[in-house]
Amino acid sequence: MATQSTNANSKPKKGEHADPEQKIETALDKTELFFQKYTKQLLTGLLVVVIVVGGYFAYEYLVKRPRAVKAAEAMFVAEQLFAAGDYTAALEGDGSNAGFLDVVAQWGGTRPGRLAAHYAGVCYMKLGDFDAAMEYLGKYKEVKGAPGVLINAQNIGLKGDIHVERGDYAQAEKAYAQAADAADNVLTTPYYLRKLAYVYAAQGKTAEAVAVCERIKTEYASSLEARDIDKLIGEFGQGR
Repeated sequence: MATQSTNANSKPKKGEHADPEQKIETALDKTELFFQKYTKQLLTGLLVVVIVVGGYFAYEYLVKRPRAVKAAEAMFVAEQLFAAGDYTAALEGDGSNAGFLDVVAQWGGTRPGRLAAHYAGVCYMKLGDFDAAMEYLGKYKEVKGAPGVLINAQNIGLKGDIHVERGDYAQAEKAYAQAADAADNVLTTPYYLRKLAYVYAAQGKTAEAVAVCERIKTEYASSLEARDIDKLIGEFGQGR
């Protein structure tokens, strides 16, 4: 009886299990063929990633951070002048040192530069130039973390103050509501809620004004604004 010869290189028939080593070799061959076929594309993609990541770190550490340091150093004297109440010198400089306007012009894209824009807006408000104040307050970009969130709220609230000065109570209402919600704390939130209540009352919205006062009384009882809140509720309530 003739014996049936077996071909070692033949593929396993359906239902038979392939040799594990053969499976591995086949997978490796496919992987090798894949890399051979797409080597150019893979290297190009890798190069793009390296350029993007490298560019980010280069910009962050060689450009952005050094510029921020220079901006902070430049506005140091301006901050002192601001604290002393010399708002014109704080804006324009004292002849030897930069003012907030210089910092905004040179380093406006940095965090200190954006803060300088906020300071410039406050200075213009103190000097009675509300158009310039609104312009520079608008150059400020919100920042994260404390005390940035407090400045964020103040920036919005100051815009509300300008709207009040202009008699635009509808816009002031929006600004104070946004300022109150910008940072939920016992300092800024009840402060701007109280301003919001007055703006509501000025527009004849006495129910809304009372509701805001009730919120101060309930949610921020330990705040300064809550100390005479019952009296204010009574005053607004009479206008219903």
